[in-house]
Amino acid sequence: MIRLRKRCSGQCCQPQKIQSTKPGKYSYGWILPAFLLTVVGLPCRDLRAEVFPVVAKVQQSSKFKGKISDTGGDPLPGATVQIKGSTKGVIADMDGNFEFDDCPLNSTLVVSYIGMETKEIKYTGQKFLNIVMEAKTDELEEVTVVAFAKQKKESVVSAITTVKPTELKIPSSNLTTAFAGRVAGLISYQTSGEPGQDNASFFIRGITTFGAEAKKDPLILIDGIELSTDDLARLNTDDIASFSIMKDATATALYGARGANGVISVTTKEGREGKVTINARVENSFSSPTKKISQTDPVTYMRMQNEAIKTRDPLGLALYSEEKITMTERGLYPNIFPTTDWYDTMFNDVISNQRANLSLSGGGTVARYYVAANVSKDNGNMKVDKRNNFNSNISLMKYSIRSNININLTKTTELVLRMSGTFDEYTGPIGGGSFMYKEVMMANPVLFKPYYEPDEQYAYSKHILFGNYGAGNYVNPYAQALKGYNDYSKNTMLVQFEGKQKLDMLTEGLAIRAKINIDRYSEYSVDRAYSPFFYNISSYNLQNNTYKLNRLNPATGTEWINYNPGNRYVNTNFYLEGAAEYTRNFDKHGVNALLVYTMQSKKTGIADNLQLSLPGRNMGLAGRAAYNYDGRYFGEFVFGYNGSERFSKNNRWGFFPSVAGGWMLSKESFFEPLTTVFDQFKFKASYGLTGQDQIGDGNDRFYYLSQVTLNSSDRNVNWGTQLNYNPGGIIVDRYANDEIGWEKSYKLNVGAEMRTVFGLSANVEYFTERRENILLNRIIPNTMGIIPDVKANLGKAKGKGVDMELNYEKSFNKDWWMTGRGTFTYATSEAVEWEEPDYSSTPWLSKIGKSLGQEWGYIAERLFIDDEEVKNSPTQFGNYMAGDIKYRDVNGDGKISELDKVPIGYPTTPEINYGFGLSVGYKGLDASFFFQGSARQSFWLDQKKITPFMDANSGQSDDDGLKGENQVLQVIADSYWSENNRNPYAFWPRLSNQSVENNNQKSTWFMQDATFLRLKSVEVGYTVPQMLTKKVKVQNLRVYVSGTNLLCWSKFKLWDPEMAGNGLGYPIQRVINVGINLGF
Repeated sequence: MIRLRKRCSGQCCQPQKIQSTKPGKYSYGWILPAFLLTVVGLPCRDLRAEVFPVVAKVQQSSKFKGKISDTGGDPLPGATVQIKGSTKGVIADMDGNFEFDDCPLNSTLVVSYIGMETKEIKYTGQKFLNIVMEAKTDELEEVTVVAFAKQKKESVVSAITTVKPTELKIPSSNLTTAFAGRVAGLISYQTSGEPGQDNASFFIRGITTFGAEAKKDPLILIDGIELSTDDLARLNTDDIASFSIMKDATATALYGARGANGVISVTTKEGREGKVTINARVENSFSSPTKKISQTDPVTYMRMQNEAIKTRDPLGLALYSEEKITMTERGLYPNIFPTTDWYDTMFNDVISNQRANLSLSGGGTVARYYVAANVSKDNGNMKVDKRNNFNSNISLMKYSIRSNININLTKTTELVLRMSGTFDEYTGPIGGGSFMYKEVMMANPVLFKPYYEPDEQYAYSKHILFGNYGAGNYVNPYAQALKGYNDYSKNTMLVQFEGKQKLDMLTEGLAIRAKINIDRYSEYSVDRAYSPFFYNISSYNLQNNTYKLNRLNPATGTEWINYNPGNRYVNTNFYLEGAAEYTRNFDKHGVNALLVYTMQSKKTGIADNLQLSLPGRNMGLAGRAAYNYDGRYFGEFVFGYNGSERFSKNNRWGFFPSVAGGWMLSKESFFEPLTTVFDQFKFKASYGLTGQDQIGDGNDRFYYLSQVTLNSSDRNVNWGTQLNYNPGGIIVDRYANDEIGWEKSYKLNVGAEMRTVFGLSANVEYFTERRENILLNRIIPNTMGIIPDVKANLGKAKGKGVDMELNYEKSFNKDWWMTGRGTFTYATSEAVEWEEPDYSSTPWLSKIGKSLGQEWGYIAERLFIDDEEVKNSPTQFGNYMAGDIKYRDVNGDGKISELDKVPIGYPTTPEINYGFGLSVGYKGLDASFFFQGSARQSFWLDQKKITPFMDANSGQSDDDGLKGENQVLQVIADSYWSENNRNPYAFWPRLSNQSVENNNQKSTWFMQDATFLRLKSVEVGYTVPQMLTKKVKVQNLRVYVSGTNLLCWSKFKLWDPEMAGNGLGYPIQRVINVGINLGF
C-alpha cells in the first residue's frame, strides 16, 4: 500500500474528525474538506512517496443496519447509537431503524434513549443488530424509604414494612379501609360504612399508652409532610409511589416528638424520562350492607310489649288491644292498623358509586412531570321522597388534583415543586347516616304510618303529612330524614418546594437539600331544615275507607326552611426542613451520615380562647450515622433532639437516641452450602428511645401556665342589699404545672429477613416497648377543694408482640405468573404503674398487670330460675326478680357491688390482625383474592340501644328530645326468659317495659367475641393483547370485576362483627365493582 507522508508540523498534518450528520444515510460532507486539504498540502516540498506494509495498525471497519425497540416491540425513534469514546454516531428514524456506515470491528456501541437503561454492545461485524432496550428500573424497587431519606433494601436494619401500592387497590374511595391484614405490624379495623365517616382506626403495633386524651395513632406523612387521617383516606392509590410503615425506634427517632406511635410514610409518583404516558381509570360499583339486622314482625312486637308490662306487673294495662293485634295480623285497614317496616321504608338495598382518575407523566433529561386528577361520588342508601324539593340522601363528591414537577437545573441541581388539592362536597341527612339507622331502631312499627295521604281538609297542603302519635313527640325516622339536610365543604391545599444540590465538587457523596411546605385546611358546615307537621287519624269511615286527619303540632310545624350554621375551621401550617447527607463507599466500607433540621408552625383561625389562638410551634434537630462493611455487617446510630412549647424550660427539650445493627449471614463463607435455598438471610436488631408531647387534652396548650376564666357567667356572685348585683365569678380551668414533661418510650426490635431462590421471602420481627411518664389525673379527695384535674407523669406501661410477613413471587414462564402475600400481627399491652386506690384486699380490681384495653364487669352466672332463688342469693341492683341476671359474689360479702367486678373478655382493640391472599395470571387473564382476619377482641352489646321498648338515646349526648321505643331484635324474640319458658341461659332476660337497673350492668352476659375471618377482596381482570390495542393507539387496556367484603365467618351473627359495639350504626358495605383501565 502506498501512503503519502508529509514531514510537516503544520495544521494541515493534524487528523480531522468526520462525523455523519444524517442518521442512517450516506454523508458526502467530507468531499470539500478533503479537497481543500489536498490543495493546501501541495506546496510542501518534502512530500514524498513511501511504501509501508499495512499490518495491525489498520483498524478494519464495517457497515451495518439495525433496529431499536422496547421490550414490547415498539420502535424508539430518536434513540442514539454512538461509538464509545467517540463523537461518531447515528440516530434512529421514526421506525427505530438506523444505518451505520463505518463502524470499527470490536468497538463498543453505546445505545441510549430517554427513559430507557443505557445499553452497551460490542460490535463484532454483524450485518444487522436488533437492539431491545429496557425501561429504567424504578428507584423505589431497589431502595426502601426511611426517615428523611432512602436506603438500599439490603442495608435497612430498622423495622420498616413496605407495601406495594397495587396491594392497596380496592374498590373504595377511602384508602384506610384497605389496611387491615395487608400491612404487617398494623392493627386496623373499620366500624362504619357511611360515606365520609368510614375511616378505619389503625395503630402501629397496638396501643401502649393509657392517657385518656393522648395521641395513640401514628404520624402520617405524605411526601414528608404531616397530614391527617382524612388526607390519607382521600389519597388515590394510582398516585402512590411507595407506602411504608416505620415501627421501631430506629425508624422513627428522626421524627422525635412526632414519631412515638410509629410512622406511616407515603410518597407520591414523580415524572419519569420518556414520552408522555396517559393513564385513565373509570369504575362503577354497587354496594349493599354486609349484613342487615333482623327484627321481629309487628304482631310479635305488640304481644311482647304487652307481655313486658304484665310479666312485671300483673295489674298493668296492656298497650295493645287484642282487636288491634288481630286486625294487624290479618292485614286489614292498614291506615288505622299500620305495620311499618321502617328499614325498608328508609333504605335502599343497593346503591351505585362512581370513581374516575386521570394521570399524565413524562419529561426529558431537564424536566419531568406527573399530573393527576381524581373524582369520586359516594352515595348513601337512603330513600328520597319526590315531594321534597331537596335531596337529603348522602351525596359525597371528592375531587383531588396533584402536580409533581422535577427540574434538573444542572447535572447536580434539582428543583421539585409539588402542589395538591383535595375538595369534599357533602350533603346528607341532619345527624348523618348512622343517626338515621339508630332512629330506625327506635321507631315504633305499629303506632303510625311514615306519612298519610291528604284527606279532604288537607288536600291542598304544600308539605308532606308525616305520621306521629300523642303530641307528635314520637320518633318518625322518615320525617327526621326528609325535614332537611346538612351541607359541608372541606378543602385542603398544599404547596411544597424542594431544592436538592449535589456537592461532589467539594467531596464525593455529599448533598444538601431544603424543603418548604405551606398547607391550608378549611371547613364549613350548615344545616337547612324545616319543622315537620305531624298528623294522626282522628276518625275512620270503614264503609268507604276514608279518614280524617288531626294535626298534632299546629304551633311548631313550618313550611319554610331554617338556617343553622355549624362548625367552621380555618387552619394553616408552615413547615421547613433542611438536610445534609453524605453517602460514600470506600472499597468494602460504606458510610452514610444525615443531619436534618425541622421547624413547624400551625395556626388556627377560629379558636376558643387566647392560648389556642396562638401559633403552635415545634422544632428539632435529628441525625443518622450508618456504616456497613462489605454488605455483611451494618451499624446505625440515630438521634432526635426536639423542643416542645407545651412544657416548661426545664422539660422543654428532649433527646431521643437509637442504635441498630444487622448481619447479612448469606454473605458469609460458612453460609455457602445454604445458598442453594437462601439467596439472602439477615438478622437485625434495634433499641432506642422516642418521645411524645401530644399528651393530655389538646386544649391544654401550655401546661406550665395556668388557665383562668375571669368574669364567668357560669358562676355568678350575688351582691348588694337587694342581691341584684351579679358579677361573673372566676373559674380556674388549669393549675400551672412546670413538672409535666415528655412521655417516653423505650423500644426493642429483633428480626430476621430471608429470601429463597424459589420466590418465597419472609420477614419476622419480635418487639417490646416500655412507656414511661404517661400523663394521668391525680386522685385527690374532693374535700381538698381542688376543682380542676391535677395531672402528673406517673403512668408506666409496656407492650410486646410479633409481626411477620410472607411473600411469594414466581414466573413459571412468559405467560404464567403467581404472587402470594400473608401477614400476621400480634400486639399486646400491660399497665405497669397506675395511680389507684389500695386494692390489696381485692387484687382483681387493680389495673396493674392488665391490658390497657381491658374492661371490668360482673360475672353473669345465669338467669334467676324463680323468686325463691332471688331471695336466697346475694343482694344485687334495684328491683329484680326471676328471669333477671344473676351475678357472682366474687368477694363473698353477701352483696353484689363494685368490689365484685373482675377483668372480663379480651381488650376492646383487636390484638391479632392477619391476612393472606394469592394472585395468578396467565397471558392476559389475571385473578386474585385476599382474606382478612381479626382475633382477641371483645365488645359489649349496648343494652340501652337494644333493650326492647326503651328510648335508646334518652339522657344521652345525642338525645333528640323525641320518645323512642326500641324495636325487638329477632334474636331476642327467639330466645328470652318467660314464665312459660324459664330458660336460665336464654339470650335475653325477663322482658320489661321499663329500664331494669340489675340487667344494665356491664357483665359477661352481653359480652361478645369479635373474632372473624373475611373474604376481603376478589378481582378478575383481562388485559387486551397489545397487537389489538395498538390499532386504536392504546398502549394498555384492562377490564376487571372486583368485590370487597364478600363473605364473613364469625360466631357473632347479629351484625358485621368488625363493627363491634357500633353495630346499630351505618353498616359496612359489600361492594361489587366494574372498572376499565386505559394507558396511552
